[in-house]
Formats: sequence, C-alpha cells, structure tokens
Amino acid sequence: MQDTLGRKINYLRVSVTDLCNLRCMYCMPAHGVCKKDHDSILRIEEIAEIVKAAVELGINKVRLTGGEPLVRKGILDLVGEIGSIEAIKDFSMTTNGVLLKKYAQALKAAGLHRVNISLDTLNAEKYKYITRGGHLQDVLDGIAEAKRVGLLPLKINVVLIGGFNDDEITDFVELTLQEEVEIRFIELMPVGEASTWAKTHFLSNETVLEKFPDLVPEITNDKSSPAKYFKLPQSKGRVGLINPISNHFCGACNRLRVTADGKIKPCLHANAEIDIRKLLAAGKTLTDILAAAILQKPAGHKLNDPNFEPIERNMYQIGG
Repeated sequence: MQDTLGRKINYLRVSVTDLCNLRCMYCMPAHGVCKKDHDSILRIEEIAEIVKAAVELGINKVRLTGGEPLVRKGILDLVGEIGSIEAIKDFSMTTNGVLLKKYAQALKAAGLHRVNISLDTLNAEKYKYITRGGHLQDVLDGIAEAKRVGLLPLKINVVLIGGFNDDEITDFVELTLQEEVEIRFIELMPVGEASTWAKTHFLSNETVLEKFPDLVPEITNDKSSPAKYFKLPQSKGRVGLINPISNHFCGACNRLRVTADGKIKPCLHANAEIDIRKLLAAGKTLTDILAAAILQKPAGHKLNDPNFEPIERNMYQIGG
C-alpha cells in the first residue's frame, strides 16, 4: 500500500516489550522502568494478528524490537508464527545480544532470518559503564552463535557518541576487513533519555568518512534503506551510515511502528499515535486501522527545525 505521497509502505517494526536487561545511559533511566500491567501490553496472539493484517496491505518486511525482545515471554512462539508467513521476505530482530547465545539456534529454527545487534563499544569497561553493568563477553558470544547458526547477514548497530566511542571508529570499521559483517553507525537522536545527551554528545557520521576517506560508496537500488553503504577496498564486510539528523531519509520512508502497548506510530519523531485496541473496540478492523495509519504518515520529521521539541516517549517505549 502507498501513502499519500506515493511511498510504498512495506516495512513493519513491532516492539514486543518495553523491558530490557540493560540500562544504557542514552536509552533508559538508571532505575529501570515500571513494569506495565499485563493487560497493558499486546499479547503474543495480538501481535501475530497485527502482522498478518499488515501483510494483507503489502507488508513483506518485519522486525521485532524492544526494549530487549528476548526478555519477552513467548518470544519463540511469536517468531514461529511470523516466520511461517510466506509473504514475509525479510524477518529480523534488533537485540542487544546478551541472550543471543542461548536463543540463536531456536530463533533460526523458528523462522527468523537475521539479527541486528546493538553494540556501542568493543571495550569491556566502557561497555559496563554505558550499559550500567552489562558484560561485553555475553554479546561477543551471542554474535559468534548468531554467525554459527546462520542469522545472516549480521548487522552491528553503533550509536556514535562524542566523547565516548569516537575513538573506536577505526576498530569498528576495520572489523569489516576480515568479517562479513555490516557495521552501521547511527547518529544519536534526541529521543527521550537521549534528548539532553544529544545536545552535548552528538557527532555527525561525516566523522567516519573523515577518518576513512578511502571508503568507497556502494550503489544500491533500495531507496528506502536508512543506511548509505560504503566499503574499504578488498574488505569482506561493509560500513553503513544512518544519518537521521544530518541527512534524513524521510522522502523514502517505508515503515510503520507498533509499540508494545498497542499504538501505531506513523512517524518515529512525532507524538501522533493510533490506539489499536481502542479502534478495534469501536468496530474497526485491523486492516482498516493499519491502512488509515499509512495514510497519516507525515512528509517528514522536524528534527532540524529550530523549535523542535523531542517526543514524549523514550526509545525503549517505542521500539528501537
């Protein structure tokens, strides 16, 4: 289905929980989050029905997010439900990787195609600091297991944070020399907990190109991809730059987001939300609700406007 601007909307991102087993400084408050009442969160069966309805409208790409999706009870059942839908050509999950060693093989068997792993540093002490207690080795073990079972292509998402990991850009980029991996640098966005961080720690992805002028741009026909891809000569992997601030990709945006508490967000950076349960109770069908949400997608976000106010929800509440 197309929106009012002619953009083909074929990508659904679904947050299955707002809970996480880490407390990353730019994402979650130090004390964690209050656990929502069971009835406030979409049931596994509800999520599956939403995905099936979205497929009827032309969605063929689905990503499960959180919080941390692997802490959600019943996650393997949900992956199995979605993984059995033939029309879905790209089925992935964004995870912090902490539990991936335990779950990778079962996720692959249930039908998950690949994973994106959030990892902002390769230094164990810095990882423990930024995550408020996480252990880097758990993530490295998870990455190894994901590769072993074939959750590929493997993508590592690195939020670029000035004064924290800008000294590791070289280490991350050089991983692509010998590994078939995508290292994707993401600009820090002013969302929730990060709204104050972004003012003092924002670093443009141009920094990556300045450090590696020999990165060669890759030509791609996928205009909806948020990443611009580059390769070092003779490298096995590639580098992606995702620039929601310095060079946004709204004109080719192809996605809807569904939050764990059942709200559709036509745009990540707008407060507008559509309450699925409320509209179902009023007699609307899931396909009607999703179709209306597609038609409500704005032309673009207003992050670069001088008077932009960060959205009210944190990223863990929306879905990473």
